[in-house]
Amino acid sequence: MRLLVDSHVALWWLSGEAALGSSCKDQLQNADEVYFSAATPWELEIKRAIGKIGFPDGLVTELVSAGFLDLPITTAHAERAPTLPPHHRDPFDRMLVAQAQLEALVLVTADRTIRPYDVEIIDASL
Repeated sequence: MRLLVDSHVALWWLSGEAALGSSCKDQLQNADEVYFSAATPWELEIKRAIGKIGFPDGLVTELVSAGFLDLPITTAHAERAPTLPPHHRDPFDRMLVAQAQLEALVLVTADRTIRPYDVEIIDASL
């Protein structure tokens, strides 16, 4: 199985957050590949800069050290994201949906507003 983690899931994994469910942890540990999008550090660094969240420096290094693979944003991803139905207004989440669709990845998220999209999801809270 090939997985793409939502930004909050990446943080939960690195911090050992209890909100990350045991079933999800098992699936992340046993997946063939686990990716994080280039949108993840972009989104999280913006939120950190405006004081919404805090986390230590070196996010990308930590994710790579944890075995996660970097998924760049391609022009195909950029073209798909704005064509998605307007179920969700967050441009970062729309990018993750586009990437999951085009790269045949299962999206790992606890964000219920993503469920209406045509993308396979693992609920990170379970």
